[in-house]
Amino acid sequence: MSHSLTVNGDHLTSTADPVTPLVDVLREEFHLTGAKPVCREGFCGACMVLIDGDPTPSCLMPVALAQGCDIRTVEGLAINGGLNPIQAALEACDAVQCGMCFPGMVVSLTHLLTTRPGATRHDIRAALTGNICRCTGYERIIEAALLALATT
Repeated sequence: MSHSLTVNGDHLTSTADPVTPLVDVLREEFHLTGAKPVCREGFCGACMVLIDGDPTPSCLMPVALAQGCDIRTVEGLAINGGLNPIQAALEACDAVQCGMCFPGMVVSLTHLLTTRPGATRHDIRAALTGNICRCTGYERIIEAALLALATT
């Protein structure tokens, strides 16, 4: 059985078992390695992708349930090959640390910027509830999100 998926605007086909986690298909079949399979329980956020515009832990999504959905990974968030506003702000604020959690952080914060342009520090913290940074660099990440909100 094959699965037709729309990933970052591309129509792709997977032959994985229907219960295979989406993160594994993205990484192993489509070579999109931004989403990281870290906890595999949906707690850490390292595997976060946008599914029909909503942040979703791809480790918990069976590939068969992703058919017909618009899947956007961190690799698909750039605008015309350039950084999107949150990516640019994270770079400007030197907020990137080890990089394990960052793809998920970028996905969650990109969603926040597009859905809540007037978000507050509290909203940013709430949006990052499902993303764990092992380096505990939250304050610079929040400052970067505030910068992105102020400049978009």
